[in-house]
Amino acid sequence: MQIGYARTSTHDQVAGFEAQQRDLTAAGCEKVYCEQVSSLARRRELESAVEFARENDCLVVTRLDRLARSVGDLVKITERLTSKGVALRVLTLNLDTATPTGQLMLNLLSAVAQFEREIMLERQREGIAKAKREGKYKGRTPTARRQAKAVISLRSDGVSPSDIARTLGMARSSVYRVIKEAQVTS
Repeated sequence: MQIGYARTSTHDQVAGFEAQQRDLTAAGCEKVYCEQVSSLARRRELESAVEFARENDCLVVTRLDRLARSVGDLVKITERLTSKGVALRVLTLNLDTATPTGQLMLNLLSAVAQFEREIMLERQREGIAKAKREGKYKGRTPTARRQAKAVISLRSDGVSPSDIARTLGMARSSVYRVIKEAQVTS
């Protein structure tokens, strides 16, 4: 059985999402799992697709980046599939891990993708460092520090740190940090 998996990071990517579903159906997928969630979040539909797959099935995606966010992530997913006797097929690459050539190509492509990502992150870090040197990059003010006065005020009124955190929508550890910083400076 061919099992499809379609994913976009946001709900705004309607055309791409519909195109993935159309391509997976055209490729012969009898069941297609779809979700619109960041690759960093828990991907429930991917979990369901892998769980549903049985020996001799094939998980089909349109593009490799729709499946995995990194080489490590891809390795984990492919190991799970392999342990179940399930192949992986990537339509845009004409790649099928049911063949030795497909397995080799998947490993090479994932390594190249990871390399590109690392280079992009390095450029980003360099750009941020340059902007900081030029005084153009300040970063964001931590949320807890912006609400420090409210935290101290509520605490002086006898409100518990847990209730302060709930009221202000922040982590309890941040409340404790603000309180500690206020004690040090006073």
